[in-house]
Amino acid sequence: MYNRFLAEWNKAYEKTGKGLSYTKCANQLPTLKQELPWLAEVASQVLQQSLKNLDTAFKNFFRGTGKHPRFKSKHRKQSVTYPQGFKVNGSSVKLPKLGEVKAKVHRQIKGKVKSVTVSMTSSGKYFASLRIELLGELPEQSTKGKVIGIDLGLDALIVTSDGEKIKPALFYRKYEKKLAKYQKRLSRKTKGSANRNKARLKVAKIHGKIANCRLDSHHKLSRKIVNENQVLVFENLNIKGLTRNHCLAKSINDAAWGMLQTLTEYKAKEQGKVVEFADRFFPSSKTCNHCGYRMKSMPLKIRTWECPNCGTLHDRDINAARNLRDYFLAPGSGVLACGDDVRPKPEPISGRGNCQ
Repeated sequence: MYNRFLAEWNKAYEKTGKGLSYTKCANQLPTLKQELPWLAEVASQVLQQSLKNLDTAFKNFFRGTGKHPRFKSKHRKQSVTYPQGFKVNGSSVKLPKLGEVKAKVHRQIKGKVKSVTVSMTSSGKYFASLRIELLGELPEQSTKGKVIGIDLGLDALIVTSDGEKIKPALFYRKYEKKLAKYQKRLSRKTKGSANRNKARLKVAKIHGKIANCRLDSHHKLSRKIVNENQVLVFENLNIKGLTRNHCLAKSINDAAWGMLQTLTEYKAKEQGKVVEFADRFFPSSKTCNHCGYRMKSMPLKIRTWECPNCGTLHDRDINAARNLRDYFLAPGSGVLACGDDVRPKPEPISGRGNCQ
């Protein structure tokens, strides 16, 4: 459904310079159900929600907060959203036209369930994510408490202004040889064959294992640093730009800095704590934290350096983390004390945001 109307949207835009509205697309559903009887097997709200997601994707694209919508592959993650008519029990989920489906509910549901999104991963596993409206308000954010600077890296995933260094788990590197072996087998299979699909599933399961391990590790780390601190100051890295360095791209993607920052942000917000980002061009690594002297350059190969002005010997990463901490503490730094994010936010597509 999504792909069909995306194709129609693109054709309409090429001919007229205007796309299709959600209403215009939704009005075609009754006719389509007559042409394609199997569509009647799906709850009407699911079809409507698919069109709403497409409409939201185009709004985000024209607003500049998202990329142009792309066609969805049947071999990648697939999902459907039920905005109503569902019921979540302790050991099952009841869905329109599907009935009761057994489920492992791994946490207590607090609040009102607004929608259920059922997704199938590329490895063939099914998950149901719930979008929940929480009762009450989040605690007010406060900057009163411990402030910590966090420098992100590859030798150490994070280095804090307290001098703590946490090594990256490197899950991709751990499974890299195994993944290469199964990818080689996949490349030798005939396209469209049953054996190729079996080989594809094995590759997808390894990718899924890596992703799950990385997510679990980052959840634990983000929980640790949020619990121990009140204000967390990160450097605002251009991660996409850094991955253009082909020598470091694999390691940067494996480190998943952006994921760690995102998990830390929402956990901090839930507890009334603050996550801030220093200016992208703030010279945290080149500035002496003791006297403020700024070096002209600081190549990545230099891990320790002595300040030519005051003679202080610095660990590059710890010095950077301390400068990030002081960036927040400095008067008139321009940092938003309330922790507000001034970056443009895309409109959430149903089933992806605000889930618990």
